[in-house]
Amino acid sequence: MASPSKATSKVLKTEPLDHKDAKWATLLSITYRDPDGKERLWESAERLTRPKGCDIDAIGVAAILNDPANPNETPRIVLQKQWRAPADAVVIEIPAGLMDPGETPEECALRELREETGYVGKVMEGSFGVSPIMFNDPGFCNTNLKMIQVTVDMSLAENQNPQPKLEPGEFIETFTVPLTDLYEECVKFEKEGYVLDARVGTLAQGVEFAKRWKLT
Repeated sequence: MASPSKATSKVLKTEPLDHKDAKWATLLSITYRDPDGKERLWESAERLTRPKGCDIDAIGVAAILNDPANPNETPRIVLQKQWRAPADAVVIEIPAGLMDPGETPEECALRELREETGYVGKVMEGSFGVSPIMFNDPGFCNTNLKMIQVTVDMSLAENQNPQPKLEPGEFIETFTVPLTDLYEECVKFEKEGYVLDARVGTLAQGVEFAKRWKLT
């Protein structure tokens, strides 16, 4: 697998994009009325990829490795390194992807996990398995997603030597870190020149809050 290293990936140029040439996103001017009854304008970005009849654009996968033979072992979370042009940097991410037409969030999550990492997972049961809808940056765009919590059974043969099936143009390096150390790892990533996807940072803060405030 090719490395996503910033040493081999870089932005060559940036230029304005004409509205008619946009394939994945567009800009909108929104006129709205505020609580005082005054009309105001807002500029917003909007995805063009959301399937018809679907209420979300994408999913994110919080995948935790689970080894039944070692129940007391510290759980590890699946992360990725992927260079992203808008950031012009290698980003620390979780597996994620856009919804396909007719797909449920659970189906999308398991498909993306297998395609990007090779791991075969199972969505956690109960209300925690699929999150409420989350908006990534509601002051800027309408992009939203659901987080899907997944366990990866490491006793399964298909998870012994997982092989991703990346699409052309995808350069993803998969790795894992102990879930309990996620915040400290994020601090190290930044010092090493990586940038953090907000979903990874938020997960890390949640774990750290639970530790520091003794919530469990």
